[in-house]
Amino acid sequence: MVKHNKVTMAFEPEGIRIALTDILPVKQLAPSTKTGRKYKQIAASIREIGLIEPLVVTRQKGHRGAYLLLDGHVRLQILKDFGAQNTMCLIATDDEAFTYNKRISRLATIQEHKMILKAIESGVPEDRIAKALDINVAMIRRKRHLLDGICPEVADLLKDRHCPIETFRSLKQLKPIRQMEVAQLMVTMNNYSVPYSKALLAATPADQLVDAKKPKITKGVSPEQMARMEAEMDSLQREMKQVEAS
Repeated sequence: MVKHNKVTMAFEPEGIRIALTDILPVKQLAPSTKTGRKYKQIAASIREIGLIEPLVVTRQKGHRGAYLLLDGHVRLQILKDFGAQNTMCLIATDDEAFTYNKRISRLATIQEHKMILKAIESGVPEDRIAKALDINVAMIRRKRHLLDGICPEVADLLKDRHCPIETFRSLKQLKPIRQMEVAQLMVTMNNYSVPYSKALLAATPADQLVDAKKPKITKGVSPEQMARMEAEMDSLQREMKQVEAS
């Protein structure tokens, strides 16, 4: 007879509204937190559309009606700054903050793009989305058209990666096959930075660019160095394919 291990729930079935005074943070925010961009973005989002992601707390052992905060320290501080008295919370059955935090998956660039598209399709004005994310309307439009010129295979490969918008801009200058090669290189190296994407763009032969007639301008790099970069990149790709094949 096969014995099955019992699976325990990570959260209590029902969320509850808790007074902010009954929630005890497990860490102190740095004084510079309130001046950071992330803090301002979250504050703008809560101010415009309310709290979307509930705080995660656990019941404090030996203290009835008291809770330890596992996730949402910035959100809690913003709610206090706004004068809120209570908020909706999820009750975690695991009181280990590190265990919970390491399972959190932050919003990737393409996921954010899809979220913005869905909001626009639902009739939410661009200016309201911009206020909620604390960015200007021009940036919303850039995020809205993030995948224009990106082949579907690359979009699928990078769908859960944190790639800067400028990295996608470099990819858009490449033909689909080269886009895929570059995306695979970035995934293999786990490097999606703008300088790396620009280096891969610079090392791409002209016949693999969308606009082959447009000269590639790279400051401080001579034509000889550019040719060497292209040859080294081609050699690296061949070696990678050989490793994958074996």
